[in-house]
Amino acid sequence: MKGYRYIVFFLYILSAAVFTPAQAQLNTDRITAIGRNALYFEDYVLSIQYFNQVIRLKPYLSEPYLYRSIAKIQLEDYQGALKDCNASLERNPFSPGSYYARGYIYRQLERWEDAENDYNEALRFSPENRTYLLLRADTRAQRKLYTAALEDIDQLLKREPQSATIWSERGRVCILSHDTLQALEAFNQAATYDKTNPAVWSQLGVTNLMMQREDEAYSQLSQAIQLGSKWAGDYINRGIIHYHRHNYRGALSDYDQAVRLSPNDADTYYNRGVMRQEVGDYNRAMEDLDKAIDLAPERTEMRYQRGLVEMQLKQWKEVVSDMQALIARYPYFLPAYYLAAQAKTKMGDQAGAYRYRKQAQDLEEKKEQIQSGQAQPNTDLIVADAQPQKKDHRKEFSAHAAQNQQEPTEDEQKYDSQTRGSIQKRYQDVVNEPNISLSYYSHDMSLRRTNYYHPIVDQLNRSEALPASLRFTTQEMSLTAQMVDFHFSEINRLTQLIDATPDAALLFARAIEFAVIKDYASAVDDCTRAVVMADRDMEVVICFCRACWRERMSEPDYELTLRDYDQVIRLQPDFAFAYYNKANVLCTQRNWRDAINHYTKAIAHDSDFAEAYFNRGLTYIYIGENEKGLSDLSKAGELGIYQAYNLILRFK
Repeated sequence: MKGYRYIVFFLYILSAAVFTPAQAQLNTDRITAIGRNALYFEDYVLSIQYFNQVIRLKPYLSEPYLYRSIAKIQLEDYQGALKDCNASLERNPFSPGSYYARGYIYRQLERWEDAENDYNEALRFSPENRTYLLLRADTRAQRKLYTAALEDIDQLLKREPQSATIWSERGRVCILSHDTLQALEAFNQAATYDKTNPAVWSQLGVTNLMMQREDEAYSQLSQAIQLGSKWAGDYINRGIIHYHRHNYRGALSDYDQAVRLSPNDADTYYNRGVMRQEVGDYNRAMEDLDKAIDLAPERTEMRYQRGLVEMQLKQWKEVVSDMQALIARYPYFLPAYYLAAQAKTKMGDQAGAYRYRKQAQDLEEKKEQIQSGQAQPNTDLIVADAQPQKKDHRKEFSAHAAQNQQEPTEDEQKYDSQTRGSIQKRYQDVVNEPNISLSYYSHDMSLRRTNYYHPIVDQLNRSEALPASLRFTTQEMSLTAQMVDFHFSEINRLTQLIDATPDAALLFARAIEFAVIKDYASAVDDCTRAVVMADRDMEVVICFCRACWRERMSEPDYELTLRDYDQVIRLQPDFAFAYYNKANVLCTQRNWRDAINHYTKAIAHDSDFAEAYFNRGLTYIYIGENEKGLSDLSKAGELGIYQAYNLILRFK
């Protein structure tokens, strides 16, 4: 009777779970190697699980913390990565790679001085490292220490005088320091050594465009495009030149291509909107300007061009609204006052028009007294940045961390595609992890490190009082029609036995059968009959299951549900799942503080309770305590709930 319910469970075996002391060195080395291979092949979530195992076995090693930090960096969990880097350096303060990783994290957090200090340390241990020098130069440039940044770059150029990448970096720093002549010289050197790289021609084109040398800029941007540039900015900038030459058809063609390449770039829509306004295509100009402002609402200056189009479309109220927003940001921008006055006149509001004109005239008269440094909006066409040599250092970072690795074996590559790559970019709904219940069937995420075990349930399974073993699960498997028919026959069989000899185990077994076929009311009724006959240990399990099933009823009684969880906790205070499920109920009642308290108690009994960290993290965020929330989400991601990384990216 026991074996019929043993269904195939989809277990994801990470590695052997038990290690003898003699095997420990071999196993940790092997697990580390597999984890590094997973890291190299962009299975970041899986690699974290391998490094977790090594850290549990040998918490004194620095390398597993470094590698786990690298995986978290790829997932953009910088808070969690920073903790791991610190742990790595506590164990080995002489690791240049750890300083490099932490410096990179500080850069992402815009803690530029801290980043530079870490690159200094990395270079102290590895003074010839090209990557460290390049990133320190960029960090110094971000701090506006341009002379120091150029010193780093020139040091590299002494070793690699024909490196187009380093010459391009020199040009970029010169642009930041407003030295366009030096920038032009550097980009010309880069083009000399790498004539087929569209990024080099893009940089030359933008520099010449900034210097108003449009013929040279047009030629160089066209060269970048001819070489296969997929950078929307190259089309935007060539479109500007077409516009200045009144070649509106050419400009429109380039802007259309820019939109295809980068459909969420506000500059493209803005420039195309300005061009369409110029040729009198006001309706489509309005569509583009609306889109640009939707994509970049903080760019208030775009509202001036939209105001001009709104005037043509006789949308007077909208003109005034846009100009009010513009004046609030740029109170000395006189054209906004005059445009608002025109709109007020069209509306018949002469008094309002007079007020705007009077304000503008007063500012005109006092312009000598107004500080020259007052910000003015740029309402012209927007020049796009040049195509960068490297758009994202994360790939380089990952390769650096996992260098000299062999190809993984076939069994090491059996990864879940849902957890592979930059999963933080995959949208996840902001919803709590579900309750943990007991069932014969489960389909759980194998990467999670939650301890789905309690001795009372294990003892009940060993007693064979039930037809099959109960398992803790967050997601029960769907049943086939054949399986459903089988469970109905089991209900009939158990009913005959109960009618003959009522027994707590039989009633609970039938309750489970009712729950499997979603008849939760009958399941709860059987539990209520069984619990008065049960011994203490079985009462714990029955009350826990009854609480879970009460919640699933069409009209759940949360008061009775909470009573059941409280009874479980009174009888068995270390039953972590009862605290967790009770916290979920409290969340549905918006009782956030009590929910956090119960998630914390669940974690106290299982420090690897992934779902409790995840839900507590979301709860903290709901009440505005984002730092605590992000810390918990980071821990949940580390423990295998990969969905946490998308939420970290969105909430940080």
